Amino acid sequence: MDQYIIKKYLSSFLFTMLLITMIAVVIDFSEKINRFIDSDVGLLQILGSYYLNFIPWINGMMWPLFSLIAVIFFTSRMAKNAELVALLSSGVSFYRIMVPYLVAATIIAGTLWVGKNYFIPYSCKIKNDFESEYLKKSSKKTLNNDIHFFLSPSEKLYIRYYRSSDTTAQSFRLESFIQNRLVKVLKAEKLVYKSSPNVWTLKDYSVREFSGLNESFLVSMGESIDTVLDLTPEDFIRNTKLMENMTTVDLNDYINRERERGLGDAKAFLIEKHMRNSQPFTIFILTLIGFAISSRKVRGGMGLHLAIGVVLGAAFVIVSKFAATFSNNLSLSPVLGAWLPNLMFSIVALIIVKQSQK
Repeated sequence: MDQYIIKKYLSSFLFTMLLITMIAVVIDFSEKINRFIDSDVGLLQILGSYYLNFIPWINGMMWPLFSLIAVIFFTSRMAKNAELVALLSSGVSFYRIMVPYLVAATIIAGTLWVGKNYFIPYSCKIKNDFESEYLKKSSKKTLNNDIHFFLSPSEKLYIRYYRSSDTTAQSFRLESFIQNRLVKVLKAEKLVYKSSPNVWTLKDYSVREFSGLNESFLVSMGESIDTVLDLTPEDFIRNTKLMENMTTVDLNDYINRERERGLGDAKAFLIEKHMRNSQPFTIFILTLIGFAISSRKVRGGMGLHLAIGVVLGAAFVIVSKFAATFSNNLSLSPVLGAWLPNLMFSIVALIIVKQSQK
């Protein structure tokens, strides 16, 4: 019976995945067909570079919902055919019947975890590059106003305004520290990128140095000087989809680098990191909810069970989006923002399982 249930779960899951993925591809193609025609890109390139990588991306988001629909689909049929009634009547406990469901959920969740952390990011990078090049859907954002970050642990930079069109910065200020004591302040009315890799020109600059109680001050109005900074024009550009293109190892390195440079705590990247661990766990929760709902034999049959499952799945997605938004824009912790939906629906799952027909 364990093998029978595991086989039913996995086959129903694959069927659901195939069906909904095909629908998603058709809908996406119908929305983008005019852009494909305007971009003059070939069919093989659309299929190979875009849709071949679109499929892992959409599945990485939808697998928890696929598992819920699959469980409801085949468990409702088992309940309708009195297979679960026969099991319970023969003395098999309700909780023992859950075991093969959790085994199959472990297989799916493990596959999703590996994919989300190591393989799907490569597909996302190819897909996003294709969109940026051919679909005119740029994912790049430039830092423009009130820019603060560290060039090194002892050098802090501030720029009031940066213009990417000519790589010019207004109101530049660089503070240097030794053992947490301010020793030098370099100011300039204008900072202009001169040459690769990191040569910049300071215009209308001033230098102020501190040594104990002594202080020196140099003002050079109307003059320019070249200097080397650990700064390039690319440091002002942020790719809004960069986190999707990174494996978890790269994500950790990027978060640590952003923290060292003082560019905030990289909340969006932290949320993405924790979501990659929380989403596979969601499969266990939705599996329990789907089993508890559809194991009861009712007159409405599969239709009623699917309706309840769709409502719960939609509610889960809404809660997940709200939690991620609050975590990214407000003071909610990234860990809590990623795991809050699982915590809430774990309680729902326990209540439903406790009240289910045994």
